[in-house]
Amino acid sequence: MSLKYLHTMVRVKDLDQSMAFYALLGLKETRRFENEGGRFTLVFMAPPGQEDCPVELTYNWDGDDALPSDSRHFGHLAYRVPNIYETCQHLMDNGVTINRPPRDGHMAFVRSPDNISIELLQEGDSLAPAEPWASMENTGHW
Repeated sequence: MSLKYLHTMVRVKDLDQSMAFYALLGLKETRRFENEGGRFTLVFMAPPGQEDCPVELTYNWDGDDALPSDSRHFGHLAYRVPNIYETCQHLMDNGVTINRPPRDGHMAFVRSPDNISIELLQEGDSLAPAEPWASMENTGHW
């Protein structure tokens, strides 16, 4: 039996806000599907050159009251980044809370506007501990 990974789906409350968040991470829209009968939109976003590994943002036009306020049961999405400190600074500069700062120069966690936990991992060896990250406390939960 052959198996091929297709995508990870997350439900979102505000499509524009969620797309802006994933764009901050560097993901680009690769395709979109609008279903008038089902009253939903699917937007697939992936890192450039990795279009075969998208996240699917599912937006229900009439709202989604069933969307939980804490999506911890989902687990998390994980992305490797070339410089964890630069990535976290870019996200902070754009209003994203760093829930678990990269104190170890290797791993950080943030949350999407829909409370999806996103793990960021340093490519290659961990970076040397650096401020302000080394002494930064966790914020909320991740």
